[in-house]
Amino acid sequence: MNDVDLAPTNEILSKYPADARHLVSVLQDIQLAYRYLPRQALEKVAETLGVPLAKVFGVATFYKAFTLTPRGKRVLRVCTGTACHIRGAPLLLTELQKRLNIKPGETTEDLEFSLEVVNCVGACALAPVVVVNDTAHGNLTVSRVRRLLTTKEKASSSNQEEEN
Repeated sequence: MNDVDLAPTNEILSKYPADARHLVSVLQDIQLAYRYLPRQALEKVAETLGVPLAKVFGVATFYKAFTLTPRGKRVLRVCTGTACHIRGAPLLLTELQKRLNIKPGETTEDLEFSLEVVNCVGACALAPVVVVNDTAHGNLTVSRVRRLLTTKEKASSSNQEEEN
């Protein structure tokens, strides 16, 4: 098991009273800090909040928003809802899988990208859509989806171009 720097966890825990009712909020903040919930951080949370480790893991695995495995700096969520599916989402997903050499639910070895499939992002008018972290990219083609894999600076500028 790799050692995790618990400084962010300790800082987060210092912001909350040592009370089990703050468990979900603490876990949300920890996931934001690490991009996942490291076991060592969960152990520290259990100890500090006085909650059994089994309960902490229970909460961490119950909510789909939490993950126990490291995620990439950029999480790519491919919408496969009806509108996106009809307008080419399967082709986009295939292209991302091929370029990143990962399947949905996996993360690249360099921890740069994670790939997920979601049922609907609620942006049907922009179909097909890929959400990168919290930014939706719509009306994508295979060539446009490739741009999402470039550096952050290039991705940001192409986002602005597509929005205009």
